[in-house]
Amino acid sequence: MIQNALDGLWECEVSLTNGLRWMMVTATIIVLSNGAIAADVMKSRADIAAMFPGVSADNILPSPIAGIFEMRMGSKIAYVSADGRYLFQGSIFDLDTDENLTEVRRGTARADAINDLGEDKMIIFSPAQYLHTVTVFTDVECGYCRKLHRQVDEYNNLGIRIRYIFFPRGGPGTKGWKTAEQVWCSPDQKAAMTLAKKGLPLTVADCGETPVAEEYALGREFAIRGTPAIVTEQGDLIGGYLPPDELLEYIMNAANPSDINSPGMN
Repeated sequence: MIQNALDGLWECEVSLTNGLRWMMVTATIIVLSNGAIAADVMKSRADIAAMFPGVSADNILPSPIAGIFEMRMGSKIAYVSADGRYLFQGSIFDLDTDENLTEVRRGTARADAINDLGEDKMIIFSPAQYLHTVTVFTDVECGYCRKLHRQVDEYNNLGIRIRYIFFPRGGPGTKGWKTAEQVWCSPDQKAAMTLAKKGLPLTVADCGETPVAEEYALGREFAIRGTPAIVTEQGDLIGGYLPPDELLEYIMNAANPSDINSPGMN
């Protein structure tokens, strides 16, 4: 039952509109605020973690609202009442600052998940000296991914380091998946990435296990639907292509983590 509830929450996170998310959270907070949780029924973080498969006490954290814990599973955020009775998903906003507090936490979770993946599983295009790093979920067959890659030197010239993670949108067994694995298995991965994004064929021997499946799973965990999907060092998710100057402007000006949807997505 608990696992089914969690699965339902994650599915809602992908499919619900922002308005419905807000209604869900608001309704739940009203219920909780109208029925104060008595101190003698509040559970410890360890007790709450024990209710959920794969969750440790370290994944149960205080939330901005008294009587509610934040529960983190990978890059996903949910909330649970301190008595362990209510589980819900959505965004918490600070109305004084107009800040989406949940998205800040999601950003931290995304950045942590990417750091846990490790740069040894990425293909990196970097200037000798860089000021900023972005991680790009890419599909070698995606038109806007190819456009971004044609400008990779321009990003680098602005001090932006590009770290590529594979996200073949069609999934396992597709041409894009096979090409991603060929790029990874190439002796010169950067040259192979450039060739693949020009639509040129690669002739590369199978090198065994690649990080493509792991990276694809990470993209699905982030609820990525199209590519390119750009993640900043702070964990902001930019859903689509941005030209070099606009990406730099975003990086320089972004004060609060948020989901930015660009029209440049396939």
